[in-house]
Amino acid sequence: MVDLQTAGLRERAVQYGFAVLGVALLVFALSHRVKQSGHLVPVGSRRAMSELAMERLDGGVWRIVDHRGQVVLINYWATWCGPCQVETPGLVSLARRLGPNGLAVVGVSMDDGDRKKVRDFVERFQISYPVVFPEEMSQLGTGMVGLPTTILVDREGRVAKTYIGAVGRGDFEADINTVLREPLAAR
Repeated sequence: MVDLQTAGLRERAVQYGFAVLGVALLVFALSHRVKQSGHLVPVGSRRAMSELAMERLDGGVWRIVDHRGQVVLINYWATWCGPCQVETPGLVSLARRLGPNGLAVVGVSMDDGDRKKVRDFVERFQISYPVVFPEEMSQLGTGMVGLPTTILVDREGRVAKTYIGAVGRGDFEADINTVLREPLAAR
C-alpha cells in the first residue's frame, strides 16, 4: 500500500514539475519574443515589389505603380479570418491618419465567391482605403503562410518588411514612420 501512495505522489510531483516548466517556458517565450516593429530590410538589400494590378471592389483597377513616391501597406485578408478582424480597425486608423503624410493602404481580399460578404465587411469596419481582389486562378494565395499577411513597400517600390499574422497599429506605425522618413533616391 505504501508503494502505491509513493507512486501516486511521484506522479503528481512529475505532473506539477511539467506544469511549472511549461509556465516558465511560456513566460520566457513571451518576454523574449521579437516585436513586429523594427527589423526592416536594410534599404540596400530591398527587392522590388512585383507589379501589381488588381480589380477594385468599387470598380476600376488598382495599380501599385500609381503609388510610386508613397509608402504602401498591402494587407492580404479575408472576411472569415479572426485575426484580420482584429487588425482591420488599426489599418483604418493608420490610413486616415498617415495618408496625408504619404501612406497608401490597400486591402487584398482573399475571399472566394460572392463579393457581398466583402462589401458587408468593408461597411462594418468603415474601410476607406481601396479593397481589391487578385485575379482568378492567381498563384497569389498559394505562397502565403497565413492570413493576415501584410507587405510594407517603400517609396521606391521595394519591399521593406513582410508581416505574417495580426499586427498592432503601433507596430505598423513605427515601421511606416521609419520608412516615410527615408530619403527618396535621385531620379
